[in-house]
Amino acid sequence: MIVDDITLDDPTDGVGARAQQSQLAGLLRSARPLQWAKNLLVFAAPGAAGVLDNWPELGHALLAFVAFCLAASGVYLWNDSLDVEADRRHPTKRFRPIAAGIITVRTGQLVGSVLLAAGCGVAGLTGRWQTVGILATYVVTTILYSVWLKHVAVVDLVVVASGFVLRAAAGAVAVDVEMSKWFVLCTVFGSLFIVTGKRYAELREMGADAGDVRPTLAAYTPGYLRVVLTMSCSAAVISYCQWAFETKELANSDLPFYELSIVPMLTALLRYALVLEDGHGAAPEEVFANDRVLQLLGLAWAVLFGLGVYLK
Repeated sequence: MIVDDITLDDPTDGVGARAQQSQLAGLLRSARPLQWAKNLLVFAAPGAAGVLDNWPELGHALLAFVAFCLAASGVYLWNDSLDVEADRRHPTKRFRPIAAGIITVRTGQLVGSVLLAAGCGVAGLTGRWQTVGILATYVVTTILYSVWLKHVAVVDLVVVASGFVLRAAAGAVAVDVEMSKWFVLCTVFGSLFIVTGKRYAELREMGADAGDVRPTLAAYTPGYLRVVLTMSCSAAVISYCQWAFETKELANSDLPFYELSIVPMLTALLRYALVLEDGHGAAPEEVFANDRVLQLLGLAWAVLFGLGVYLK
């Protein structure tokens, strides 16, 4: 009797494939691609200097952007691995892939380490050691934050805000342009405003249980965080105004685009303050991704500032 050679599908193959796909999807979620929007700050200094229409400078800025995206994703994977127990007690963070058990802690740390190394390698392609140095500083500071500094009230706000400043500095050194002191101050206070707003929204959202999830929230009160919000917002506006006027003088331009860009910038800050008072803002990236008014204000600012840079 002749028996046909028939290969039967292993019923476990489909289960294994689905599990593999689930892990890949989990790794992508843990990489936080929505957070990559923060890395657009690397284009701020080169854009203000008007060099992004030159290929070498644009290429170096793009490399800095990719480097920070890789490094930031690596840091997020390490952060989720270190915070796995606390995340499991959080009302929303417990659904993160590592906390939910979709990805093992070991896998998260391994992939995170690969991404960190890749980020430093890409930063090196800019040909400037300063870019690698700033990226390494960001990585070390962020890891220290995950392990220790996030437990120190006030310091946690400053450390997270410093990450935005390092992004802007990386863009400047990657293309070798100078950063105005007013630009630096605007970045410092603007990022402090966003970070404090996040803590303010978390405190209001979780109430008495906030300290169980994020220890520093037990040290904060809504009143204190409102003071920091008011101070940082005011300082950001003043710094931006000074930067806009200084930039116009350096550009020797008679057109009012730099001054006009103050309007959407101020309006966006006030709009975000309203979002915080409405009980949102614990996830700033989701606010910016869904708030059409903020998006339009951002576009208006980019157009006005761009006109100031390129129409002299």
